Amino acid sequence: MASSELENNGKKGNASKIKRAGIIAGAVVLVNGILTLGLISYIRKKKSSFKGMAKRRQEKDCENEGLKEDMELPIIDLTTIVNATDNFSSNNKLGEGGFGAVYKGTLPEGQVIAVKRLSMNSGQGPNEFINEVKLIAKLQHRNLVKLLGCCTEENEKILIYEYMPNKSLESFIFDQTKRKLLDWRKRIDIIGGIAKGLLYLHEDSRLRVIHRDLKASNILLDIKMNPKISDFGLARSFQGDQIVSKTHRIVGTFGYMSPEYAVHGQYSVKSDVFSFGVLVLEILSGKKNRGFCHPDHHLNLLGHAWSLWIVDRAMELIDESVGDARTRSEVLRLFQVGLLCVQQRPEDRPNMSSVVLMLSSEVLLPIPRQPGFYADSPSSNNATYSANGISISTFEAR
Repeated sequence: MASSELENNGKKGNASKIKRAGIIAGAVVLVNGILTLGLISYIRKKKSSFKGMAKRRQEKDCENEGLKEDMELPIIDLTTIVNATDNFSSNNKLGEGGFGAVYKGTLPEGQVIAVKRLSMNSGQGPNEFINEVKLIAKLQHRNLVKLLGCCTEENEKILIYEYMPNKSLESFIFDQTKRKLLDWRKRIDIIGGIAKGLLYLHEDSRLRVIHRDLKASNILLDIKMNPKISDFGLARSFQGDQIVSKTHRIVGTFGYMSPEYAVHGQYSVKSDVFSFGVLVLEILSGKKNRGFCHPDHHLNLLGHAWSLWIVDRAMELIDESVGDARTRSEVLRLFQVGLLCVQQRPEDRPNMSSVVLMLSSEVLLPIPRQPGFYADSPSSNNATYSANGISISTFEAR
């Protein structure tokens, strides 16, 4: 082969090698570029995700810090609550209502607590829950159940209360055996304690609070049988000179709701006074207002009490299990206070400061008139009550 041909072939080979090297180098650069861009994109996404998580965590921390600052209330972590209640074991369940279940729990240091876990169907959003917690946290009185802390982790809405070993007043006064443990003096003390707790809510606390669901099952008893008002899920606070409010959503419990609230959605401190009057008559008689039965008429407990009052037979209302320690004057006074509190018109009912005075002194009492809702109330839990041509749906919230 001629030397010129060998030279040309050598040049062609070198050119081919250079071309391949260039292609390989370009491919490497392209791959590296793609990998680099992918890595940059991945890092940016991770940073964005981290920032989002950090922001949410910061917002959560701010929310919890806001709770702590506003309420000076401990935020208890969910793990502690789960361990305290044995993962919300049914063996620890104390009761359940429309707003959720209550469990008995024990903290690591040995303190026994009551854990109220609101259900997802409770109707309360996070902001409503926080507002309720802030409301309860500002209330401190010996006749109110004490709120110890709360938890809002993982969309949970949990309240931690002091534990009441004797459970509710309802479990005593309507039980054929346990009612005997409530003698006359103890019943008077319980009535007085409830009255003082309500007076604090209405007039002496930093907020003017309307409970709106005062009933026997919401009065808890401590180890010494002292009464404590509980369950503020329906409570509302009044601001400034506000004395009355109105709602289209009637929530509460038949047998305890005042006429103006059940029919017109209007509530005030006098709504709680009506509920208190029902409680007084239930404690005296050992009978429930709602579902009360008597062979001689179809009146409820309020109507029965009124029928005895107007014929001077009030002593017949009193629960026989209280024994003979009662005096006629004491019975008549408590009976009269109960009737005064369940008057039809709010303006005819005393306020709680007057009630406390009536219970603790010999001040002359006004003459009661026929009570409101003295006839049978609707029998179903979810029913429509009609009066004066107005129909309103009412729902039992507990």
